[in-house]
Amino acid sequence: MTAVTPVTFDATDINQIATQEGRIAVFIDPEGRLDAGARRVNKLTKGALTRMIEGAKFGKSKAGDALVLAYPVGMAADAVDVVHLPRNASVIQARKAGASLAKVRGTADMLMLAAGLRRTAEIVFGLVMRDYGFEDHKSDPKERAGALRVMCSKPDEVGADAAPLLAIAEGAFMTRDLTNAPANVLTTTAFADQLVAMKDLGLKVEVLDEDALAKLGMRTLLSVGQGSDSPSSVVVMSWNGGTKDAPPLALVGKGVVFDTGGISLKPAAGMEDMTMDMGGAGVVAGVMRSLALRKAKANVVGLVGLVENMPSGNATRPGDVITSMKGVTVEVINTDAEGRLVLCDVMWYAQERFKPAAMVDLATLTGAIIIGLGHENAGVFSNNDDFCKAFMKAAEVEGEGAWRLPLGQGYDDLIKSRIADIKNTGGRAAGSVTAAQFLQRFVKEETPWIHLDIAGVASVKSETALAPAGATGWGVSALNRLVSDMFEKD
Repeated sequence: MTAVTPVTFDATDINQIATQEGRIAVFIDPEGRLDAGARRVNKLTKGALTRMIEGAKFGKSKAGDALVLAYPVGMAADAVDVVHLPRNASVIQARKAGASLAKVRGTADMLMLAAGLRRTAEIVFGLVMRDYGFEDHKSDPKERAGALRVMCSKPDEVGADAAPLLAIAEGAFMTRDLTNAPANVLTTTAFADQLVAMKDLGLKVEVLDEDALAKLGMRTLLSVGQGSDSPSSVVVMSWNGGTKDAPPLALVGKGVVFDTGGISLKPAAGMEDMTMDMGGAGVVAGVMRSLALRKAKANVVGLVGLVENMPSGNATRPGDVITSMKGVTVEVINTDAEGRLVLCDVMWYAQERFKPAAMVDLATLTGAIIIGLGHENAGVFSNNDDFCKAFMKAAEVEGEGAWRLPLGQGYDDLIKSRIADIKNTGGRAAGSVTAAQFLQRFVKEETPWIHLDIAGVASVKSETALAPAGATGWGVSALNRLVSDMFEKD
């Protein structure tokens, strides 16, 4: 897994500033006020910092932007990175400031002068989250960024605040690594092996193979993978950090390691991007890793259905009728609408076995959600207003875009089948909504449920606030906060 930037926290010692090599970061508010560390830098550079602050470039900068004072005379450092940040900065502004530092510092070690800052831990989080690169399959990988050392007045307190955030970053990095990985490397078996390895963190991990799934009646899930030589499985990860016997939150992820569309073959152009069709399962894995690392005081179970959707002589055909674990029969209209066939069995199994307090499923489910929401927001569907509001609040606080969309009988009517109980597509109109309606057929009335369609946000072509181009890790922060807000008890 891609390593998270090592971070240490020390008490402020301005006497070390002159001899510090690498890069030094200072923070200046819009009024240009200097704290003790910045004053020391300014003195060492004979007023160069003041001259930069008084210049037009700093005046035009926005909160969170970083400017570079290169080759500071009188110091051992290669550069001083000057961050424009209000003293009452928001969480989002602080994280942006950290991300700006990550982009300008390259591979050098960095000393962050953070005396008096209110949101030091959030700045560190932003820097670490942006300090990511997927180099696993390059013959000459780029050098990883160096260590980050934070000087502050209360290092123990700031370090304690940063620890759970660094756990979230590590979970997000796992999600990104999984989502970025090519399908010949991240096979269904390799994916399961990575999840089993998290037993070392205290998670309970169980792998249900094809024989076990057949005995359980998970025929819709098995129908998706039956055209592939890679075995299908369901991996169950349990974190029991809460009250004994308290019902868990269930997280369910779609893990299609590659999606050709099956017999309903996708066009060749862009099919290479379908390595990210396991993004929902990647988020579930990342959240479970974060919860274990920070020893969350909650009961959470993560279940992922791992399959590969391939055309072959044994593949499911359009027109086939499959019986789900619930007993609902499904007419397969399009084998490229396979994610809902994976999820419905796993969702039903999660409810039958764990009787969860609530359930969230995540999937790169529909192209239609990208048409509707672009790459700014995930689509949110829910049967419970209070549960949905809690998630939307968590996503907003974490800066992860999410937008709620409707459910209703009119949409449900679109997936009625002439020859089975339900069909797996409802046509072109409202494609994301009818996919959610399909999944709702497998949600028990007493289960608060959210469906997250993350097709537009799981992997993107250009950089985001806290990630380079590629896999974003969207959802790890928001779901971690949802767990903290709703399911953790003091």
